Amino acid sequence: MVRHFVWRAGLGSCALLAGLMLVTGAMAHEGHDHGAPAAPPEATLAPRAEATSADFELVAVLRGGTLAIHLDRFADNAPVDGATIEMDTPEGALTARPMEPGTYVVAAPFAAKPGAHDLAFTVTAGGTVDVLATTLTVPAARAPAAPRATPVALGLLGGLPLGLLAGAVIGFLAAIVLMSLRRRSAALVLAAGLGLAASLPPEAQAADAPKPSTRDAAQRLPDGSVIVPKPSQRILGVRTIVTASASHARAVELPGRVVPDANASGLVQTAVGGRLAPPPGGFKPLGTRVAAGDILAFVHPPIGASDLKDLEQQGFELDQQIAIVKRRYERLSAIQNAVTRREVEETEIELKGLQTRRATLERVQREPEALRAPVAGVIATSDAVAGQMADPNTVVFRIIDPDRLWVEALGFSPDVGRSGASGRLADGRSVTLAFLGAGMSDRGQALPLQFAVTAGFEGLRPGQFLTVLAEAGAPRTGIAIPRTAVVRGANGQAIVYEHVAAERFVAREVKTEPLDAGRVLVVAGLPPDRRVVTEGAELIDQIR
Repeated sequence: MVRHFVWRAGLGSCALLAGLMLVTGAMAHEGHDHGAPAAPPEATLAPRAEATSADFELVAVLRGGTLAIHLDRFADNAPVDGATIEMDTPEGALTARPMEPGTYVVAAPFAAKPGAHDLAFTVTAGGTVDVLATTLTVPAARAPAAPRATPVALGLLGGLPLGLLAGAVIGFLAAIVLMSLRRRSAALVLAAGLGLAASLPPEAQAADAPKPSTRDAAQRLPDGSVIVPKPSQRILGVRTIVTASASHARAVELPGRVVPDANASGLVQTAVGGRLAPPPGGFKPLGTRVAAGDILAFVHPPIGASDLKDLEQQGFELDQQIAIVKRRYERLSAIQNAVTRREVEETEIELKGLQTRRATLERVQREPEALRAPVAGVIATSDAVAGQMADPNTVVFRIIDPDRLWVEALGFSPDVGRSGASGRLADGRSVTLAFLGAGMSDRGQALPLQFAVTAGFEGLRPGQFLTVLAEAGAPRTGIAIPRTAVVRGANGQAIVYEHVAAERFVAREVKTEPLDAGRVLVVAGLPPDRRVVTEGAELIDQIR
C-alpha cells in the first residue's frame, strides 16, 4: 500500500515538473531570455550615398539591386525634373531613367559585391551640366548567430510569476489525473507530456525577436538632429533658402483694419420716403458686379388723401384751361387772315405749356424714384425688400470695388510707413501697402494712418482686421527669413532647422525681430550662408 502511494506521488511530481517545463519553455527559449525587457527596434536606412555641388544635391539609395537617385536643387531643395543622369561605375557607364519628378532609377549589378564602390554622376538639367562624385558602401551580409542554450533552471528563474503559476496549475491538474489512472495508462500519459514539452521548437514556444525595419523612416537622433530621407522630404514639401546677411529697415507692428476706397465706393439712399419695388429682373443679390448708373430699385412715394384731392383738383383745373385754350387756338387758326400771326403763336405756346404741366402732374402721381449705382463695383450690402417702406436717406445698397481698398492703422508718428509697409492677415497671408496720409486728430492717443492696398486683394473684405508692419527707424543688419521657417520649441524659444546634409536637419535657437508681413529678421543664433528650411519646418519639428 505504501509503495503504491509512493509510486503515484512520483508520477504526480513528474506531471507537475512537465507542466512547469511546458510553460517556461514558451517564456524562455534558445538565445532568448525574458529576464530583461527587449529594446525597441531601431529604424535602419538602406545603403546610400550623397553628393552635393553648387547647383545640385544627389542621394543614391540601394534597394533590391536597384539604385534610386533623388536629385534636388541645392539652394531650395526642389526636385529637378527632366534631367539626364549618367552614372560611371566600376563596371562601366549606366544611364538612369526617370521614375517620378526628381527621382531616377538604374540597375546596380555591381552592388551585389560588398564593399566601397566609387561612383560619378554626370547631371544635365536645362543648361547646367555638373559632375558629382560619391562612394557607395555596401555592407557584408551578417552571418546568423549560433543558438545559445538556456538551461531549464534559468528559464524557470527568469520566467514571469504569472507563467509559473499557470505551469503549476497545469502540472497539479495533470498530477491528479495521473494518480487516478492505472499504472500502464499513467506511464503512457506522462511519457507523452514529457515528449511534447521536450520537442517544442523555440519558434513555436515564443515569437521571434523584432527584426530591424528596412524601410527608410524619418527619425530623431539622440543628439537632437533629425534624419529625413529624400522620399519623406518630397512628401513633407521641404524647401530651403541660403541665408545672407544684409541691412534692413526696422519695422513696427500697428493694428489695422481694411476700409473701402473713398473714391471707389458709394451708398445708394432714398431721397424721399416711399415703398421699395424691384427693377425688371428683381433685386440683384450680394456680390453682383454693377456698373455706374445701373438701376437697383424703385421707390414709390406715398400720397396722402388730402394731397391726392389737391392733385385731382389741380388736374381738373388744368384740363379745363387746356380745353379753353385749345378751342381758342382752333378758332384763331381758322381765321388766320383776320388776326395777326402773333396771337396765333401765343395761343399755341400757352396750350403747350398747359399740356406740359398736366403731364408733370401725372408723373408726380405715378412715376417712382429710381435708385442707381453711384460707382462701379459689387454689391456689398443690401437691405432691399419688395414692399418695404423706406424713410428718406435710408441706405438701401452699398457698392464697393474689391480691387480698390484701403487700410487704416493707428500709429504714434505721422512718418511711420512712408518708406514702405505691408500687412499680415490672421491666416498668414500678406498684402502690399502704399502710404497715403496721416491724420491730425488723436484716436486714443494715436494717429490714424491710411495705406492703399497695391497687391494681395484676394479674399480681402472691408472691416477685416490685420497687422500692419511699417518701416520706421534706423536700419539693422541681420538675416531675413520667411516667418514659416520659425517654429516654437517646448520652452517657447524660436527655432529654425538648418539643412546640414542631404537628409539631416539640425535645430538652431535664434533671436528674431519683425521685418514685414512675410519675413522676420534673425539677429542672433544663425550665421550666413546656411541652408534654412522655409517650408515643412513645422512637420520636421514633430518627428520623434
